[in-house]
Amino acid sequence: MKHNAYKEAGVDVDKAAELITRIKPHTTRTNRSGVMSGIGGFGALFDLKATGYKDPVIVSATDGVGTKIKIAIEMDRHDTIGIDAVAMCVNDLIVQGAEPLFFLDYFATGKLVNDVAEAVIGGVAEGCVQAGCALIGGETAEMPGLYLPGDYDLAGFSVGAVERDQIITGEDISEGDVILGLSSNGVHSNGFSLVRHLIKTKEDLTFESPSPFDNAMNLGELLLMPTRIYVKAVLEALKIKGKDNKPTIKGMVHITGGGFDENIPRILPDNCKAEIDTNTWELPALFRWLRDLGNISPEDMAGTFNCGIGYMVVCSAEHADALIKSFEKSGESIFKIGHISAQKADEKRVIMHDIEKNWSL
Repeated sequence: MKHNAYKEAGVDVDKAAELITRIKPHTTRTNRSGVMSGIGGFGALFDLKATGYKDPVIVSATDGVGTKIKIAIEMDRHDTIGIDAVAMCVNDLIVQGAEPLFFLDYFATGKLVNDVAEAVIGGVAEGCVQAGCALIGGETAEMPGLYLPGDYDLAGFSVGAVERDQIITGEDISEGDVILGLSSNGVHSNGFSLVRHLIKTKEDLTFESPSPFDNAMNLGELLLMPTRIYVKAVLEALKIKGKDNKPTIKGMVHITGGGFDENIPRILPDNCKAEIDTNTWELPALFRWLRDLGNISPEDMAGTFNCGIGYMVVCSAEHADALIKSFEKSGESIFKIGHISAQKADEKRVIMHDIEKNWSL
């Protein structure tokens, strides 16, 4: 069926129908227990009972990719940005111990280009495979006049589940607990408005410029490295139980917008603070380069970027080594980066030790 009047207004319904056919092989890759319907319906069906949970609590998260998308557009590289959309949601879900079950994406553009849209949604499917969740639906919106030619936006929504007695809340975190840090893949999906501003203000820099510290890729390719998905490694570590059959992990943090300063306090009980020892890992070359490029203070670095640590786990000292072994077995690079201590009146909730010594210009 041809929709000529709508097409003349700038919306090609037939092209959107073609896209659904093209992305079905991608969504099929993500099928898992619980999936009851394919894409294309008005709503997606998911059977929670089929997943085997006995007393599940539903956990949900939604997020976008931010202005990292502008780099993908300028580089004409669209195959990984969908991984970021999934990662930003599922990494939030697992903070509370939830297994991601399914994901829905929202792709909006001024004029639908199916090669671009398929590449983006193919990346979403790859992210879902990495997270073990199903891509069971979404929305493709063509909105001429709202987006500039070639521009698009991408966001997502994920639902997970956790057994009621296995929820991770952070309420048991106490003085003396250890903080473990898992390495990031790069900038992930936060701070890109600053990153883009820094590069745009330098006349001799473009995203096609060679990377100053990695000969294998250019600057844009390096910045487009997708957000690391920690789901499977965390779910494996959660299998390590204490005497009461509770997870030995007491709290977790996904380092996103706001860096260390804003994300760590979200899981801390009252009267507790986190002390981070910046001597325990090296600030990666990418972050040192960004620091030097923008003359960014150590405090701004810690309050904007993940600085090489994309995810944190808090546990008692007696369980730290077992958890480290589990994460290393799952392929993660992990460090003991700090501890929990009592917070005194008027004291910061996050103390970054030796940050001036290690992260200054």
